[in-house]
Amino acid sequence: MDNSTQSNTLEALGKLIEVIAKLRDPIAGCPWDLEQTPESLTPYILEESYETVAAIKSGEAGAMVEELGDLLLQIVLQAQIASEKGVFTLEDIAQAITEKMIRRHPHVFAELQVKNIEQIGQNWEKIKAQETGLRPSQQLAKYLNTLPPLISASKISRKAASWGFEWENVQGVWEKFEEELAEFKESLESQDKVHQESELGDLLFTCINIARWYDLDPSAGLTGTSERFIKRLAQIESQIDKPLEEYTLEQLEALWHSAKAKLKQEEAK
Repeated sequence: MDNSTQSNTLEALGKLIEVIAKLRDPIAGCPWDLEQTPESLTPYILEESYETVAAIKSGEAGAMVEELGDLLLQIVLQAQIASEKGVFTLEDIAQAITEKMIRRHPHVFAELQVKNIEQIGQNWEKIKAQETGLRPSQQLAKYLNTLPPLISASKISRKAASWGFEWENVQGVWEKFEEELAEFKESLESQDKVHQESELGDLLFTCINIARWYDLDPSAGLTGTSERFIKRLAQIESQIDKPLEEYTLEQLEALWHSAKAKLKQEEAK
């Protein structure tokens, strides 16, 4: 980044900080912004994060700029509220992450020699563990308490495998899948919902392990399935003239297969 671009960037960030400070001004600010707390803004952070991911996936620059801006707004707003209370500032946030990035990249900012990307990842995790001082179980608990279930389970699976909790080969994972599938089916014969959900969880966790062995992203896979389901349903809706619930199961299945075939043809063009 040249000096001119850097200057323009800092000027734009400075303007954003001024705008947020104005919105939080006790006298001339916005009543809605003044009512906000770190806790009340939490849902917006999650919402903007997901919308940012969606924009990145779309590949549309305009959408990415807008959504990244909305996400940046949440960070600056949190910093403004904290600074008003004398807790921390945006400068503290920037300084902390800068120091972390330097500390976790000794192969760039120090003299550590690495052979490949795998070593970089290993060093990152080693440094991170030294910083936090968390025991293995505490590290996994952090994933569980801060991430959506599917993502946290994937991280837990990968982390546990790095510590040696791993099958000797993929056949062992498939055998575990068959075992868990049988136990889940057996649990369905009972009336114990807690037991059924427990066995379902075991089965899903094994599926996540299978995905890891084949270097697949279960979140991306599930999202893709949901997207295809919605597309096929939309295709069906374009072909019918009455509510879905007025069709028989056989009719719906025929419509489903027709929609699936048509979408495949369109994708092949």
